[in-house]
Amino acid sequence: MPPVPADPTVVHPMPGQPRVVLLKPLVTSPLIEVGEFSYYDDPDDPTAFETRNVLYHYGPEKLVIGKFCALGEGVRFLMNGANHRMDGPSTFPFPIMGGSWAEQFDLLTGLPGRGDTVIGNDVWFGYRTTVMPGVRIGHGTIIASGSVVVEDVPDYGIVGGNPARLIRRRFGDEDIARLLALAWWDWPTEHITAHVRTLMSGSVEDLEAAAPGRR
Repeated sequence: MPPVPADPTVVHPMPGQPRVVLLKPLVTSPLIEVGEFSYYDDPDDPTAFETRNVLYHYGPEKLVIGKFCALGEGVRFLMNGANHRMDGPSTFPFPIMGGSWAEQFDLLTGLPGRGDTVIGNDVWFGYRTTVMPGVRIGHGTIIASGSVVVEDVPDYGIVGGNPARLIRRRFGDEDIARLLALAWWDWPTEHITAHVRTLMSGSVEDLEAAAPGRR
């Protein structure tokens, strides 16, 4: 009997563990894109990810999360809607308080933004990581628990701290180029299923040998 792939369409992939949810079948906002098998783990209410973990998301900037990402409890994405004016004496957003102040709402339009927040594939976010607006995080990266990511993270980097700094790369430049060329996250699910052990514990050479079309 051939191996049976996991189902990317279920919200709760782990029987008896309601704290784990797959995000792709859960998310409804057109401003959030999530790839297959990316999951969020939270003992409280993981199904409220869109409102509790993606903050100040008034658009038009998007949050894009790749495939096979692991998001630990309390991961937060701050979006551009959190911005305040900083070019005057006060940063307070008076117009949102209503009254005649609301007539000057133009003071809050056109605030500078950093664009979409884009997360690559196979990214592991530690407990209570915070990602600031417009950050781009590369494939295969690891974000240490409690980190505040304020700038772009390279592919297969390991970062930590507040603000998060690059600690090291998981592989050398040559191996990173090979891994990016393989892009295993785009392989057919059936092929991934047949090579889970290689993906989790093999070498780059093993993964190349397992790639679709190789003999």
